[in-house]
Amino acid sequence: MREINLDLLPEDCFAYIMSLTSPKDVCWSAFVSSLIRFMVDSDTVWEKFLPSNYEEILSKLVSPLVYSSKKDLFARLSKPQLIDGGNKIFSIAISSSKKCYMLSARELSIKWASHPLYWSWKPLPQSRFAEVAELRTISWLEIQGLLNTRLLSPKTCYGVYLIVKFADRAYGLDSVPSEVSLEVGNYKSHGTMYLSRPKSEKQSLENIHYVNRIKTLRSNVFEERQGLGERKDGWIEIELGYFYNDLGDEEVKMCLKEVKGEHLKGGLIVEGIEIRPKE
Repeated sequence: MREINLDLLPEDCFAYIMSLTSPKDVCWSAFVSSLIRFMVDSDTVWEKFLPSNYEEILSKLVSPLVYSSKKDLFARLSKPQLIDGGNKIFSIAISSSKKCYMLSARELSIKWASHPLYWSWKPLPQSRFAEVAELRTISWLEIQGLLNTRLLSPKTCYGVYLIVKFADRAYGLDSVPSEVSLEVGNYKSHGTMYLSRPKSEKQSLENIHYVNRIKTLRSNVFEERQGLGERKDGWIEIELGYFYNDLGDEEVKMCLKEVKGEHLKGGLIVEGIEIRPKE
């Protein structure tokens, strides 16, 4: 078989070949030769890894980005960027170039959140948003979020996570299990878990008990979940479920609630809901 010299390929052809790999593979290919290194740094290659609507996304940024090349733009967008007036965060998964979103607490529907007797809104230095919601005391806990699948990358499996902290005064959150659910069109996933501060990864997994799992029509929403665990940034993520985004135009409905217990609970700090590609 006759070998093909990549150095002789037209730039657009080379860019197409590189687009079939990953950003990581492209970076590794730069070590092949100086000419290949020049080609993989071109805007033609890196534009393939940017979202098709990246110009629209740039127009929504709270702080405009200054970039020298499409590769530089990709690197900057791979870091969380505030959009839509600071109520959402957008980023690109650096390993796959898939879209990631995070909805702030202000973007969520939190029952009684506007009543200062039950919830308080305040800035928190550890948060990427201007403010978070802290549960003062309540018996009816219900947090919901919505996001259209048009905003996400197609042909991608996404995980959905409620990002929280537990205040030192937290109480009543693990007296009875909370319900978690995810709906995408006709596909539903339900489960329950006890909310408690994880002392270790092993212990946190032991505190999770899923019941009443539901699958309808097809298995686009999977049953297996990671549950509750600590993140590197100090926050705790609660997995609400995950789903496969095909090419649809549907609402992703995300929810955590505990409405069956009549006891009071408090001390839950809500930063938002993150939707990211499942690794």
